[in-house]
Amino acid sequence: MDNKVVIQVVGFKNSGKTTTSCEMIRRFSQMGWKVGSVKHDAHHFEVDYPGKDTWLHREAGAEVVAITSQHKTAIMEQRTTTLTSLLERMTGIDIVIVEGYKFEHYPKVVLLRHEGDLSLLEQTSQILAIATWFPYSHPTIPVVGKDQFEPLFSILEGHVNRMREEKVVE
Repeated sequence: MDNKVVIQVVGFKNSGKTTTSCEMIRRFSQMGWKVGSVKHDAHHFEVDYPGKDTWLHREAGAEVVAITSQHKTAIMEQRTTTLTSLLERMTGIDIVIVEGYKFEHYPKVVLLRHEGDLSLLEQTSQILAIATWFPYSHPTIPVVGKDQFEPLFSILEGHVNRMREEKVVE
C-alpha cells in the first residue's frame, strides 16, 4: 500500500459508526486531506435498482459493471472483495476511514452503546480510542463520550500525523 493511513470505526448495530465515520471524513477533508471510505455491510445491499441500465447489465450476466459520468464513476462487482484489495485500489488518498470489519487489524475507534458491548474490546486489536454511550474508563485506552468529536479527533489527528511521519522516514 502507498502512504495512506487507515482508521477503522467499529461497533455493534446502532452504536454510531456512520455518524462517527462521517464526522471523521468531514474533519479530515476540511484539513485538505484526500479521504477515502469503505463501508462494510453485513446484509445484501443494492446500489442500483431494477429497471436501471446497470441493473439490466448485471441481470444479463455481467460480473463487473461500471458506470461513469462527468462527475463520478462506480464499479460494481458480483463478488466479495477483501478490505486489503479495496484499500490497494484507493490510489492518491491520504486517509481511509473504514466503517466496520471489526476483526481486521488496522487502528480503530471502538463504539460502545451498551455495557454488554464491552466484549468487543477483547475481540478487536489496535484500539486507538473508545467512544461510549455510558460512563466508562479504561486503564490504557483513551475514552470519550459518543458525541465528543473534538477530543476524539485530536487523538486521531495525532495518530495520523505520527503514521504519516513514519512513512516519510521509511
